[in-house]
Amino acid sequence: MDASLLPPGPSASPTAARERVVVRGGGLAALTLGAGDMLTVLDPEGLQPALVFVTDMGAVEGWEGAGVETLPALLEQGGEGSAEVARLLADMRLAPASLAGRTVLSGDGGAGATADIAARADVLVVIAAPGGPMSPDAQDAPTDLIVTVTRARGRGRPLPAPLALPKLDLRVPAAEARAYKVKAGDYIQIIDVDGRQCADFLAFDAAALEKGAEYGLDATTTRTLMGAAYPGPGLYSKYYDERQLPLVEVIRDTVGRHDTFALACSAKYYEDMGYPGHANCTDNFNAVLAPLGIRQRAGWPAINFFYNTAVDHTNAITMDEPWSRPGDYVLLRALTDLVCATSSCADDIDPANGWEPTDIHVRVYDGAENFSKGIAFRMSADAEPRLTRESAFHQSLAAYTRNFVEYRGFWLPTCFTSEGPIAEYWACREKAAVMDLSPLRKFEVTGPDAEILLQRTVTRDMRKLAVGQVVYTALCYDHGGMIDDATVFRLSPTNFRVVCGEEFTGTWLRTKAAEWGLHVHVRSSTDQLHNIAVQGPLARDILAEVIWTGATQPAITELKWFRFAVARLGGATGPALVVSRTGYTGELGFEIWCHPKDGKALFEAVWAAGAPKGMKPLGLSALDMLRIEAGLVFAGYDFCAETDPFEAGIGFAVADKDEDFVGKAALARRKANPAKKLVGLKIESNDAVGHGDPLFVGRAQVGVVTSATRSPILRGQIALARIDVAHAAVGTAIEIGKLDGLRKRIGAEIVPFPHFDPQKTRVRA
Repeated sequence: MDASLLPPGPSASPTAARERVVVRGGGLAALTLGAGDMLTVLDPEGLQPALVFVTDMGAVEGWEGAGVETLPALLEQGGEGSAEVARLLADMRLAPASLAGRTVLSGDGGAGATADIAARADVLVVIAAPGGPMSPDAQDAPTDLIVTVTRARGRGRPLPAPLALPKLDLRVPAAEARAYKVKAGDYIQIIDVDGRQCADFLAFDAAALEKGAEYGLDATTTRTLMGAAYPGPGLYSKYYDERQLPLVEVIRDTVGRHDTFALACSAKYYEDMGYPGHANCTDNFNAVLAPLGIRQRAGWPAINFFYNTAVDHTNAITMDEPWSRPGDYVLLRALTDLVCATSSCADDIDPANGWEPTDIHVRVYDGAENFSKGIAFRMSADAEPRLTRESAFHQSLAAYTRNFVEYRGFWLPTCFTSEGPIAEYWACREKAAVMDLSPLRKFEVTGPDAEILLQRTVTRDMRKLAVGQVVYTALCYDHGGMIDDATVFRLSPTNFRVVCGEEFTGTWLRTKAAEWGLHVHVRSSTDQLHNIAVQGPLARDILAEVIWTGATQPAITELKWFRFAVARLGGATGPALVVSRTGYTGELGFEIWCHPKDGKALFEAVWAAGAPKGMKPLGLSALDMLRIEAGLVFAGYDFCAETDPFEAGIGFAVADKDEDFVGKAALARRKANPAKKLVGLKIESNDAVGHGDPLFVGRAQVGVVTSATRSPILRGQIALARIDVAHAAVGTAIEIGKLDGLRKRIGAEIVPFPHFDPQKTRVRA
């Protein structure tokens, strides 16, 4: 559940509380309504049916005669959320067939279609977004529904549903603290009930306490061992005590901004601010821990969950309102028996708690439960949070590494345990490598006006794009700054697939279609299409063994650069695939797109064919080396909303087309009057250089490093950089500033760009 974006300032006690629930495409969700509550189902992308099932028709206005009886079948399909709904019904001893259903959205409406449901009495509601697996060559992806619940006056905001059956359900009232004990292996969920509320946390080794020794969480030790301001889900996830022994592990985090620098608020803090006698977390902790024999502190060194602090460029520790929203939480796992304490911070004199302290809730779950690890990821500020998920290839890759990081909502490997980035790199350059690129966002653009929409929004000429062809393009704002870069597939005269990095790209395309009154649908298919890339000189030979194409499609050996084929795995009856001659390495390569249900079979077939030929798996670290050598740009590093395609080194993607498109006038002006240019750098030193390092000519800063790496094949350090056009000529000597930019300089020279295979002979092979 998620609330809408919170307004600045105090969050006044609402007369009506609003919640949002996302029903994933092909999935289900459940919630309860009370008398007077209102539920709205929104289809944000269009063409998605919505079914609603209730336990009592009489509890819902206008539901007499409802009779859709498909809930058992929907649960059996196993879409996202179905297991949770099935468990809830079982706990309530309700047979799925006993719920009455109705189609509230038919699935033939445009983006933004809604349906309202009003409750007369307490009722359980199950919402379904039906739809089966999308074939890679089809475009019938089930998409998400957004359910908004407006609670009747005085009902308040409910807690999110428990993750499992709680062993402890403990409310920590605003400006108070509570102590509790947790067994080794059990899970601790700390929930921000209303949002923007700090929860200070203490944990002590219970066995040591029984012997009279106090060993609690130590922030300095934790930061040192984890190499970060605070741990998060993944490989570096533990909080330690001063003995360097781990006490808790972070399993889930739906906020991603916490504090390990400041003390829990104390009497001295409020006295110094002019508020003697103010309630504070330190005194609250002392009160609840004293009965357990724990000595008092003048200021407790706590882990301050949801506290939004940062260190700015002047070395000051700054603070602002928490990022947490209603229902956000941190899930920890106890690594030994613990004595814990949690406070709801009492601070109401600054933004630390949004100016108004509210409750915190603690739940403890049995260690026998199995919760996935994840960080809540939002592609935009108002998007619904989603825990890090595994791609269709994750389990196959996990057999070779534990080195996974969160990347745009997915777990992706950085490198492989038995190989390492250098070996992976050389495999791609000399033989072949396979990598997971599933986090790419995919959008199905369909309808009579699909070509018109893309012609007006991308920088390439879509009218020249043939069926079966792929093109690389930019999408820009009116001022010429880039929204995203993308590859566009043409599946038919009226059907396109946009593959990009930003979820916002689909939202923006949908907004433009509505603004121009176009008959076109833009629907997300990210969860319906996962993809691996097979790259390297032997990629064609490897895939020729496992990919089958029909007589009307090009064979793998015939597929040209930036073309795609509809294919099958293994033979005419194998799983459906789309194979494109594309990649992100500068080598001959292909991307293979499949439905997630076929991911394991696809990976195993490719691995069986490739491993004997020397193919290796490849992670993000090696991929960064490859793409920088090839001059392939990366969003957030080599371009952003302030960068136009010419400054990003992809001016070739701006077509000279007669028709207007978003940003055309600005791009023409920028092209005629360039200010910055993307260049390649050869760096004289082995001192580390990275994104954001300034470039100098004398004392004047003239540019910035956008990406840098050590190039194995070029035997030195190289970089991509954006620099003033006055200093962008090949052969120009510049300096890279380190420390404060003045006390240390590293010499570099502007060299031809891209650094490796500038004529792209390898990728075209």
